[in-house]
Amino acid sequence: MSEMTLTIGTGKVSTDTLLQVLDELSIGAFTVDIQRRISAMNCVAQTLMGFRENEFLGRDCREIFVGIPCMVPCIFKKGNAWEVMTAEEDTASSSTPTGHRLVTRLAMPIQDQKGRLMGCLTILQDQSPISDLINRVHHEERSLKMILENLDIGIFTVNRGGHVTFINPRAEKITGYRREEMLGIPCSKLLEPKSKAGDFQLLQQAISKGETLSNPRGRMRIATGERIPIRATYMALRNEKGAIIGGLATFDDLSVLEALRNAVKDSYSFHDMIGKDAVMQRVFHLARVVAASDATVLISGETGTGKDLLAKIIHGASRRAERPFIKVNCAAMPDTLLESEMFGYERGAFTGADRSKPGRFQDADGGTLFLDEVGDLPLSLQAKLLRVLEDQDFYPLGSRSPVRVDVRILSATNRDLADMVRRGLFREDLFYRLNVLRIEMPPLRSRPSDLPLLIQRVLKKLCAQHQKPDKSISSRAMDILLNYSYPGNVRELENILEHAVILSEAETIFPEDLPDYLKVIRKNEAFVRSDADVPEIPGALDGCRDETIEALRRNRWHIGRSAAALGINRSTLWRRMKKYGISVKR
Repeated sequence: MSEMTLTIGTGKVSTDTLLQVLDELSIGAFTVDIQRRISAMNCVAQTLMGFRENEFLGRDCREIFVGIPCMVPCIFKKGNAWEVMTAEEDTASSSTPTGHRLVTRLAMPIQDQKGRLMGCLTILQDQSPISDLINRVHHEERSLKMILENLDIGIFTVNRGGHVTFINPRAEKITGYRREEMLGIPCSKLLEPKSKAGDFQLLQQAISKGETLSNPRGRMRIATGERIPIRATYMALRNEKGAIIGGLATFDDLSVLEALRNAVKDSYSFHDMIGKDAVMQRVFHLARVVAASDATVLISGETGTGKDLLAKIIHGASRRAERPFIKVNCAAMPDTLLESEMFGYERGAFTGADRSKPGRFQDADGGTLFLDEVGDLPLSLQAKLLRVLEDQDFYPLGSRSPVRVDVRILSATNRDLADMVRRGLFREDLFYRLNVLRIEMPPLRSRPSDLPLLIQRVLKKLCAQHQKPDKSISSRAMDILLNYSYPGNVRELENILEHAVILSEAETIFPEDLPDYLKVIRKNEAFVRSDADVPEIPGALDGCRDETIEALRRNRWHIGRSAAALGINRSTLWRRMKKYGISVKR
C-alpha cells in the first residue's frame, strides 16, 4: 500500500505523522483503508476504546465501533460505484475497562500522493469532560435557582431590554403579582420611569455601566396600585464571557418599618393613607391643595374614618412640617381643665398653681394645633377660641398680658355642626371660622373597593407588631370581611384583624379566627333569601305583592324600614318592587 496522505489546505501530511500529532493533543484517531479495515490507531484512541493493537488491526471498523456512528456519511466501494450510508446518531457511549465514555466520531477522506482516495481518517473526541461540565452547570443553575426561590428577600431579573425574566416567590408576595403575570413584562410596571432619579433609572444605569447601585429609600408600585417604600440594590448580570446580558434587583418591603417609624415620630405622609376609590382620591386632592396654605380646615366624618391621620398628613405636607403638631381632644377633658390645658395659666391663678404652665397653644407656636372632637367644646370656651382664631393672641388664666402665637388650626368632628348651630349648641361665628375649608371623610362602607387594600396593609402591620409571620386570609374569611358594613369604619377593621392575628395559629386566617359577632351576622344573613333564590309557587304571586305593598304603606314607603319588616335586605326589596311593578309613593 502506498503511503496515505491527508490534504490540509494546499499541503499534504502523512497519516502516521498526523496520528502522532493528535496523540500529543490528546485526541484519539485511527485510519481505515478503502475496504474499511483499520490500518492504524493512535494511543489516545486505544485508551478511549480499551483496545490493544492486535485486537483492531485489519478488522472492519463496523465490528469494532459498535454504537459509535460517524457524524458524516460513510463511504465504501461497491463494484464501480460509491455508496453513501448516513449514521443514525451523532454520539454514542463506548464501553471501556474503566466504564462508559461519551464519544463523538468524525471522519474525513485520505488520499495517496497522486490524489486517489485510499480510505478515511476518523477522529474520536471524548465528550465526557464536556458532559460533566454541562451537568455541573445545570446543577449549579438549579442550585442557584433553588437558593433564589427560598430567600426572604424580593428578587427579579431583567434582560437588556428591561423585560422581567425571573421573579422569586418573595417578590410575588410583596408585589401581589403572580410569576406568570410578570414574565416578559417591562419592569416599568414595578419601577416608575417618570421619576428622574428613581429606581427605574438606577436599574438602567446599573445595566448600562455594569455597576452595582443601591437606593435605601425607593418606591415600588404593586398590583393594587399602591406605591410602597422599598430598600433596593441593582446590579448588572453578566454571562460566562463577561458580557452584560441584563440586570438583577433585590428589594425589601419597608411598609411596616416606615409605618412604625412614622408612629414613633408621629409624622405621616399621603403614602400612609390608602384609597384608590374615587371618593378617596378627591379627599387626597383636597388635602394636597389645603396643605400648601395656612387656612383653617374642618375635617368631618364618622368615628374611625381616619380624621386624625388626615390631620397629621396635612401638617406633614405643609410648610410647618418641621414645627410642632399638638393635638387636643376636646371630648376627653373635663370642662374645668380644658381652658387651662389649652391656654395655660400663671402661678397663683388658682389653688395648687404653684408655678406657671404654658398651654397647648403656646406648645404649638409656629406649628399646628389639632382640635379633635371640636363639637364637644363647651360654649364657655368657644368665644375664647374664636378670639384666638381672629387675633392670634389670648390671655392665660391669671395673666394680664396677652400671649401672641402663630398657630394653624385644624379641627375634626363626627357631629353635624350646622345642626348644632341651629339648636344653639355651637356658636355660629365659630362654626364659620372653623369651616373655611372642609374635607368630608367617607365611611368605609361607601368605598368597598378599598377594602382589599386596607385588609392587606393592616394585616401586614399587625403581623409585624405581634411578631408573627405574614398571614394570608382564606376565601371564606375574606368573603365575610368584604361583605360586612363596618359601622366602626377603619378602626373597627383594625380591631377585627388584630383579633384574628392573635387567635390564628396557622399561616392562614379562617372564619373561626374572626370575632364571634361577625360569624353570627353571617349566619343570620344565610336566612335572608332573595326572591331569585325562592322558586315561584302558583297562586303565591298576588299574596307576596300584597304583603310587600302593605309593609311599604305601614312604614310610609321607607325602603330600609320596610325591608326590615319583611325580613329581607334593601336590594331584595328593590328587586321585588321592580318585579311586581310597585313604585315608591312620594
